[in-house]
Amino acid sequence: EAVDARGRFLATLSGGQTPLRSYRLLGVEPHKSSIPWNGVHVFWGDERYVPAGHPESNYGQATAAFLNRVAIPQENVHPVPTDKPSSAEAARAYARLLASMAELGQPGPLFDLVLLGLGRDGHTASLFPGQSGLWSQPVLAVRGDYAGRPDERITLTPESLNRAREIIFLVSGEDKAEAVAAARNSNASPQEFPANAIRPPTGRLVWMLDEAAARFIDSHVP
Repeated sequence: EAVDARGRFLATLSGGQTPLRSYRLLGVEPHKSSIPWNGVHVFWGDERYVPAGHPESNYGQATAAFLNRVAIPQENVHPVPTDKPSSAEAARAYARLLASMAELGQPGPLFDLVLLGLGRDGHTASLFPGQSGLWSQPVLAVRGDYAGRPDERITLTPESLNRAREIIFLVSGEDKAEAVAAARNSNASPQEFPANAIRPPTGRLVWMLDEAAARFIDSHVP
């Protein structure tokens, strides 16, 4: 629909294990042949400051799962440039790339789809608790320590993500249930639960949860 309407579809991918099965489905039929890949542009919501071939590279995981199996032009794939001398320089370069993809009159691209995950601590992308005061730029270099894996990371901030036409949180597992409930609570602080900062003013926000992740959600509350 986006390609038909505007000539391109801008998607921002998430890392982690949860979306990998969906990615793999894109690399096989019928999706492999039915998607107009020439009009698809792929970005990443966050990335570890590691080489593209590193096993924890979000770009590397998506490439192995489907990007190297479909006919998407290489120039339509926009990884975070982790080959820069520092994570701060990588963040600045990615911010310039996003600005170059903006529609007329916009500071950055209006993503057609942003896919996000959720950590047990309420973080999403690489927006971690206690760091909301840093989110003044569209792209940010941060230090994140989650599940005992401290990393330098580059992340899009709510300034970039909330301009999306549609944002989907894809979350599975009982260990995420408390974080899901907090992130959906409009009274929860983004400083404590960063996912609560993801609220597109005009776009659509969708939560895709398995039963375990949704155990604390009132099914009657939108």
